[in-house]
Amino acid sequence: MQFTRRRLAAISAALLGLLALPALAQDSYPQRPVKLIVQFAPGGSTDIVARLVADRMQATLGQPVVVDNRTGGGGMIGSEAVARAEADGYTVGIGTASTLTVNPILLKANRVDPLKDLAPITMLATVPTVFMVHPSFPGRSFEQVVAEVRAKPDFYNIGSAGTGSISHLLIEAMNTDLRFKLRHVPYRGMGPALTAALSGETEVSIDQYPSSAAHIKSGKLLPFAVGAPKRLEALPSVPTLKELGQPDLNELSMTWFGLVAPAKTPPAIQKKLHDAAVAALRDPALAARLKELGADAAAGSAEAFRAKIESGLARNRRIVQAAGINPE
Repeated sequence: MQFTRRRLAAISAALLGLLALPALAQDSYPQRPVKLIVQFAPGGSTDIVARLVADRMQATLGQPVVVDNRTGGGGMIGSEAVARAEADGYTVGIGTASTLTVNPILLKANRVDPLKDLAPITMLATVPTVFMVHPSFPGRSFEQVVAEVRAKPDFYNIGSAGTGSISHLLIEAMNTDLRFKLRHVPYRGMGPALTAALSGETEVSIDQYPSSAAHIKSGKLLPFAVGAPKRLEALPSVPTLKELGQPDLNELSMTWFGLVAPAKTPPAIQKKLHDAAVAALRDPALAARLKELGADAAAGSAEAFRAKIESGLARNRRIVQAAGINPE
C-alpha cells in the first residue's frame, strides 16, 4: 500500500510538473530569436517598416527579431506561413490592409481567415495615399478634378496595381462616392502604374506618398488630395479627403501595417509582443524615421486592430459587390 501511494504521489507530481511547463515557457519567453515574416520583397514599404520595428523590439524582448521575406501570391504565401506556424510566439508576421482585408475577399486561392487564423497584436504604422493628376489635366483642385471627370465620364484613365488589388478597390470606391467615372487601367504593380501616370498615359493617379514624393516635388505630378489622418507636413496646402467631406474614402486610402501572430498564441505571449512593439513605436528615433518615409506610428490595442480588420473586410465586401468584381 505504501509503495502504491508513493508511486501515485510521484505520478501526480510529474503530471503537475508537465502542466506547469507551458506557463513556465510563457513566463520565460522569449528564449531564442523571434522570426518576423514579411510577405513582400525587401526594400518595399512593408519591409522597411517591419525592419525598423523589429530592430527596436529586440531591446524589450532581449532576443533578436529576424525578418524573413516570404514573397508571392500577393502576400498569401507569407500570411499562410504565419497562420500555420507553431503558436509559441517565435513566428509572427506583418499584416497589411491588402493581406488582411482584400485577399480574403478577392483571391480564391486565399486560405487564411484573418479573424480566425491570426491574432491581431497591434497596428504599427499608416502610410498616406496621394491623389494626383498629370500636368496636362485641365484641373488642379479637388473640386476642379471632380467637375471635369463628371463632365466626361469614362474618358480619363487611372491606373491600379492590378484587378482585385486594394488600389482597384479604391478606384471603384472613388467612382461610387464621388459620383463620376474614371476608366480603370490595371497594371502589374504600382511601379508600372506610376510610370504610366508620369507619361500622361493615365491622367489621374493614386500612390503612396513615399514613392511619389520626388515626382510631386519636381512638378511631374500634381496632388489634389491626400488620404491621411491630417495634412502632410510636406504638402500643407493639400487637403485630406476627410476635410473634403469624404471620410470613408480617406479611411480606405490609408495604407497600414500591423503585427499578427498565429491565432492560438497564448495571451501572455501576445501581450509581451504587443508591449515590445508599442515600446518600439514610442521610440522618438523610430517615429522620426517613419516621418521621413511619410509614415506615422500607429500603436494601439489588439482590440482596436481587430476592429479595424473587421470594418475593412465589411467595407471592401460592399465595394466589391457594388462594383461587380469577381474573385480571381
